[in-house]
Amino acid sequence: MGTIVARKRKDGSVGYTASIVRKKGGAFLWREAKTFDKQAEAKAWLRFREAELDKAGAIERLREPTATLADAIDRYTQESSKVIGKTKTQVLRSIKTFPIADMDCSEIRSDHIVAFGRDLLAGGRLPQTVGNYISHLSAIFKVARPAWGMKLDERAIEDAHVVMRKFGTTAKSSRRERRPTLSELDTLMKHFGDVRRRRPATNPMQHVIAFAIYSTRRLDEITRITWADLDEERSRVLVRDMKHPGQKAGNDVWCELPAEALQIAKAMPRTNEQIFPFSTDAVGMAFTRACQLLEIEDLHFHDLRHEGVSRLFEMGRTIPQAASVSGHRSWQSLQRYSHMRQGGDKFEGWPWLAIVSRPDSAC
Repeated sequence: MGTIVARKRKDGSVGYTASIVRKKGGAFLWREAKTFDKQAEAKAWLRFREAELDKAGAIERLREPTATLADAIDRYTQESSKVIGKTKTQVLRSIKTFPIADMDCSEIRSDHIVAFGRDLLAGGRLPQTVGNYISHLSAIFKVARPAWGMKLDERAIEDAHVVMRKFGTTAKSSRRERRPTLSELDTLMKHFGDVRRRRPATNPMQHVIAFAIYSTRRLDEITRITWADLDEERSRVLVRDMKHPGQKAGNDVWCELPAEALQIAKAMPRTNEQIFPFSTDAVGMAFTRACQLLEIEDLHFHDLRHEGVSRLFEMGRTIPQAASVSGHRSWQSLQRYSHMRQGGDKFEGWPWLAIVSRPDSAC
């Protein structure tokens, strides 16, 4: 039986502390206490709590080690044998700053996850971004129980997914259709040419931009390419760790390298292992700052890949032929380009190609 002890507080009021102790063979199995302002409340809680503890296996469950969602996230990032991408790493780190991360895994229900999604939305994130957060969080829920015995309920996040889609808290990412105009590219190329003349030690952004368009490569892929990855004879390049939803590390793919891209690569000095030995952050930041300075609105470096793939279709390439350059595993991903009419090469006679193809131009 539990006990109730009345104690006088400093303010003169009386508090009633209800205590419960469970022993077995002289050893303590469980103890807890709670203080109330009224004796009747203490008695009611005592009856209710003792009835709960008398249920089969109740004390054993209470004594099981507990883990928070933050613990599950840490375990996931520490033990995953797959390389976790930069975006996913940032998202998981951000989730740990929200109250839900401090909750015990066994206590997290779908309504807690829905509330978390609303907090993200209230913080200024778009429904598409919230959807990405929940998608990355789902990976934790899928493995926590079978891998580590952490009591995250996978059904809870599935139910939360349904609710948030219905309420518009999450949404699929919209396809981006922004393409740079030749005028915008001319402005950027002139700008970076002027920068290089004033500061020769800066990265040859003209070469990186032109290579991104002609090769259709992503920025992080460009900066990873080594001279050993370049097959000049077959005009192809080995793209290491190519982005893929289900696989990243070890997803090495040979991609056709159009003649223009090969020219640009061969113009780079062979003083480093990488053909473009530059930081992705430095290149991305330089591009973003230049667009802001030149008042080129809503243009991202990744839009150069979209421009390059679009160019292939406008030149009359079929989906399989375009995929041989872009590296898309699923041809379905390229269906968005299939409506494009053949209109020739938009970059035919582009003067900047000759400039970035000179062997000494990147030195």
